[in-house]
Amino acid sequence: MAKNEIESTLKIIPLGGLHEIGKNTCVFEYEDEIILLDAGLAFPTDGMHGVNIVLPDMTYVRENRHKIKGMIVTHGHEDHIGGIAFHLKQFEIPVIYGPRLAMAMLEGKLEEAGVRDRTELRTVSPRDVVRIGQHFFVEYIRNTHSIADSFTVAIHTPLGVVIHTGDFKFDHTPVDGEKFDIQRLAEHGEKGVLCLLSDSTNSEVPGFTPSERSVYPNLDRVFSQTEGRLFVTTFASSVHRINMVLQLAEKHHRTVSVVGRSMLNLIAHARNLGYIKCRDELLQPLNAIRNLPDEKVIILTTGSQGETMAAMTRIANKEHPHIRIRPGDTVVFSANPIPGNTIAVVNTIDKLMMQGANVVYGRDKGVHVSGHGCQEDQKLMIALTRPKFFVPVHGEHRMLVKHSQTAQSMGISPDNMVLINNGDIVELTENSLRVGGKVPSGLELVDTSSSGMVSAKVLQERQKMASEGIVTIAAAIDWHGKLLAKPEIHLRGVVTSIERSLLQKWVQQRIEEILSVRWSDFAPQSFEGGQPDIDWGGLQVVLERELMRSLKRELQCQPTVTLLMQIPDQPPVQVGDGRRRRTRTAAQVAS
Repeated sequence: MAKNEIESTLKIIPLGGLHEIGKNTCVFEYEDEIILLDAGLAFPTDGMHGVNIVLPDMTYVRENRHKIKGMIVTHGHEDHIGGIAFHLKQFEIPVIYGPRLAMAMLEGKLEEAGVRDRTELRTVSPRDVVRIGQHFFVEYIRNTHSIADSFTVAIHTPLGVVIHTGDFKFDHTPVDGEKFDIQRLAEHGEKGVLCLLSDSTNSEVPGFTPSERSVYPNLDRVFSQTEGRLFVTTFASSVHRINMVLQLAEKHHRTVSVVGRSMLNLIAHARNLGYIKCRDELLQPLNAIRNLPDEKVIILTTGSQGETMAAMTRIANKEHPHIRIRPGDTVVFSANPIPGNTIAVVNTIDKLMMQGANVVYGRDKGVHVSGHGCQEDQKLMIALTRPKFFVPVHGEHRMLVKHSQTAQSMGISPDNMVLINNGDIVELTENSLRVGGKVPSGLELVDTSSSGMVSAKVLQERQKMASEGIVTIAAAIDWHGKLLAKPEIHLRGVVTSIERSLLQKWVQQRIEEILSVRWSDFAPQSFEGGQPDIDWGGLQVVLERELMRSLKRELQCQPTVTLLMQIPDQPPVQVGDGRRRRTRTAAQVAS
């Protein structure tokens, strides 16, 4: 009986996207087969110094790479596909299925990362059903979101149908005319849905999320009232919003210059696939619009989230090589800050205003709507699918809690739902839903400047240097454990009232004290019988540790201490007549 229960259990293991916004990644496992649903990234917080990208801990997937049969991609946002190229450097994925726009974007990422040959990309269309392994049949159901070509998926398993909504809202007047396939959801609900995993991002907001088209008249009003140059910043992947900006540019006889690599790439893919339609002449490079009157110019940029290297942030910081804000410019933030980005966005807005720009931002201006469903959207999803079991996903803790309360108001029993964390193993059978354990979870930090992972120890060292500073000490030590000269000391980011000369004298005395007490632990008592075997590495560790302790007391802070220990190139050579012996270096003997 126990064996049958094990064989009839579907494991659902989220590795990212729970109790957070971003890096959405989920594992579905049945017997000896695994399929992945999305593999996203998140952006670093202020304390992650030098980190460019944040990924979920993929230890469990790496350890079970032999079980991977394929991946499902729901749409092309970075928090759903941005991690795939990094993961493919560590394990292969036989096949990745996804919509045309997401696959076009992903192919470019994989080629750039040099991992295009480690998987096969296959595009899908609405209502396509693909088989992955022996146990999974995945049906793609068109939904509406803030990016074109977005899907909900119905995963057919031996136990029943599991529906994962992906990111969604019910937009009945979508910009591209591609409506949510509500009929197909209802058909699954009529036949029976075993479990629903549903997007929780806007679960605290009552009502329905407005249609993307509701932004158009508000942007139109801003365009008509702007007399100078017009800057618009939004998510690079917001195809519908970008399409509206281009339509309004045509209407108001303005020429558009796109700034930001990610936005340029997305527009190129979207135009090739027909999601964005405009005259070639409408889009011009920066150098081509310099001579145009200000009232004829739109600059469309990345940086709506205050990202450090994005175009709008660099413009605000006066660091962009080609663009400077002038009084009379208007900047439209057609995006709301993602949780965690608010301070960066506000700082960017302040800097733009200080340079004389009129900045249009905030929910009251109506220049942005969310791509995620609010409470009534979530109720409609539950009403259509009528699931037996329910798991809220994609959101911070309070969002998951609120979504579960909404589900209960729709008649789902609290016993038939679970609130989970990244790494939890959700065990689903035909008659039960429970958390049955946990796999490794957490963060993997990527420093793209070196194409390597940043370990927790390295991050802690960076944080310590940023908060307490660094002290560098250079000391030359001879073969007898004596200082050859006064040590040099350099302080960076350390606040102290001690004069440099006094600090240098104190450091010299401390090194001499340590050497006098500990030298015998690392060096032989005499050099008789050949080359001395001195443990210079061990000595350096002890000196650094003791100096760090002493400096902590002396400076009243905890800086990082780095000791640059200089030692002689050659060991001493013993010469003499047997009665008196003196030590000279090898170079002196040779001369």
